[in-house]
Amino acid sequence: MPQDPAQTGPAVTPAPEPGAGPSKTRLVLAFLVAAASDVVSAGTELVPPVQWAVDVTTALLLFGLLGWRWALLPGLVAEAIPGVAVFPTWILVVASVALWGEIQRTGRRSSR
Repeated sequence: MPQDPAQTGPAVTPAPEPGAGPSKTRLVLAFLVAAASDVVSAGTELVPPVQWAVDVTTALLLFGLLGWRWALLPGLVAEAIPGVAVFPTWILVVASVALWGEIQRTGRRSSR
Protein backbone atom coordinates (compact mmCIF):
# COMPACT_ATOMS: atom_id res chain seq x y z
CA MET A 1 0.00 0.00 0.00
CA PRO A 2 1.56 3.35 -1.02
CA GLN A 3 2.15 5.93 1.69
CA ASP A 4 0.46 9.29 1.68
CA PRO A 5 3.06 12.01 0.76
CA ALA A 6 1.58 14.33 3.39
CA GLN A 7 2.44 11.83 6.13
CA THR A 8 6.07 11.29 5.11
CA GLY A 9 6.99 14.99 5.36
CA PRO A 10 9.05 17.14 2.97
CA ALA A 11 11.91 15.61 1.05
CA VAL A 12 15.22 16.38 2.71
CA THR A 13 18.51 16.25 0.87
CA PRO A 14 20.97 14.26 2.95
CA ALA A 15 24.02 16.13 4.19
CA PRO A 16 27.32 15.12 2.59
CA GLU A 17 29.50 12.77 4.56
CA PRO A 18 32.27 14.43 6.59
CA GLY A 19 34.96 12.84 4.41
CA ALA A 20 33.23 13.80 1.16
CA GLY A 21 35.12 16.02 -1.24
CA PRO A 22 34.06 19.43 -2.51
CA SER A 23 31.13 19.78 -4.89
CA LYS A 24 31.65 19.77 -8.66
CA THR A 25 30.85 23.48 -8.82
CA ARG A 26 33.51 24.30 -6.24
CA LEU A 27 36.04 22.11 -8.07
CA VAL A 28 35.33 23.87 -11.38
CA LEU A 29 35.74 27.26 -9.69
CA ALA A 30 38.96 26.05 -8.03
CA PHE A 31 40.32 24.93 -11.42
CA LEU A 32 39.47 28.34 -12.91
CA VAL A 33 41.20 30.16 -10.03
CA ALA A 34 44.23 27.85 -10.34
CA ALA A 35 44.47 28.31 -14.10
CA ALA A 36 44.20 32.10 -13.86
CA SER A 37 46.82 32.16 -11.11
CA ASP A 38 49.25 30.00 -13.08
CA VAL A 39 48.91 32.26 -16.13
CA VAL A 40 49.43 35.42 -14.07
CA SER A 41 52.33 33.85 -12.11
CA ALA A 42 54.14 32.97 -15.32
CA GLY A 43 53.92 36.62 -16.35
CA THR A 44 55.10 37.96 -12.99
CA GLU A 45 58.09 35.61 -12.58
CA LEU A 46 60.54 38.53 -12.63
CA VAL A 47 58.62 40.57 -10.05
CA PRO A 48 58.70 38.43 -6.89
CA PRO A 49 56.53 40.63 -4.60
CA VAL A 50 53.72 40.60 -7.15
CA GLN A 51 54.09 36.87 -7.63
CA TRP A 52 53.95 36.27 -3.85
CA ALA A 53 50.81 38.37 -3.60
CA VAL A 54 49.21 36.37 -6.42
CA ASP A 55 50.17 33.08 -4.76
CA VAL A 56 48.90 34.07 -1.30
CA THR A 57 45.65 35.32 -2.83
CA THR A 58 45.32 32.08 -4.79
CA ALA A 59 45.92 29.98 -1.68
CA LEU A 60 43.28 31.95 0.27
CA LEU A 61 40.75 31.60 -2.56
CA LEU A 62 41.42 27.86 -2.85
CA PHE A 63 41.11 27.41 0.92
CA GLY A 64 37.78 29.24 0.68
CA LEU A 65 36.56 27.07 -2.20
CA LEU A 66 37.93 23.68 -1.14
CA GLY A 67 38.12 24.04 2.62
CA TRP A 68 41.22 23.31 4.67
CA ARG A 69 43.30 20.89 2.60
CA TRP A 70 46.85 19.99 3.53
CA ALA A 71 47.60 19.47 -0.16
CA LEU A 72 47.38 23.24 -0.74
CA LEU A 73 50.34 24.03 1.50
CA PRO A 74 53.00 22.24 -0.62
CA GLY A 75 51.63 24.14 -3.63
CA LEU A 76 52.16 27.42 -1.83
CA VAL A 77 55.70 26.41 -0.86
CA ALA A 78 56.46 25.24 -4.41
CA GLU A 79 55.27 28.55 -5.85
CA ALA A 80 57.67 30.41 -3.52
CA ILE A 81 60.65 28.68 -5.15
CA PRO A 82 62.11 30.83 -7.95
CA GLY A 83 61.56 29.31 -11.39
CA VAL A 84 58.71 26.99 -10.38
CA ALA A 85 56.06 29.51 -11.45
CA VAL A 86 56.49 28.45 -15.07
CA PHE A 87 54.88 25.08 -14.20
CA PRO A 88 51.12 24.75 -13.63
CA THR A 89 51.58 24.07 -9.92
CA TRP A 90 48.17 25.30 -8.75
CA ILE A 91 46.35 23.26 -11.39
CA LEU A 92 48.25 20.16 -10.26
CA VAL A 93 47.37 20.88 -6.62
CA VAL A 94 43.64 21.23 -7.40
CA ALA A 95 43.80 18.09 -9.55
CA SER A 96 45.32 16.18 -6.63
CA VAL A 97 42.53 17.38 -4.34
CA ALA A 98 39.95 16.37 -6.96
CA LEU A 99 41.48 12.93 -7.48
CA TRP A 100 42.63 11.95 -4.00
CA GLY A 101 40.85 14.32 -1.62
CA GLU A 102 42.34 14.45 1.85
CA ILE A 103 45.77 13.26 2.87
CA GLN A 104 45.15 10.27 5.13
CA ARG A 105 47.29 8.83 7.87
CA THR A 106 48.48 5.35 6.99
CA GLY A 107 49.05 4.01 10.48
CA ARG A 108 48.23 4.72 14.08
CA ARG A 109 50.65 5.10 16.90
CA SER A 110 50.14 2.99 19.96
CA SER A 111 49.74 4.82 23.24
CA ARG A 112 52.22 2.62 25.12
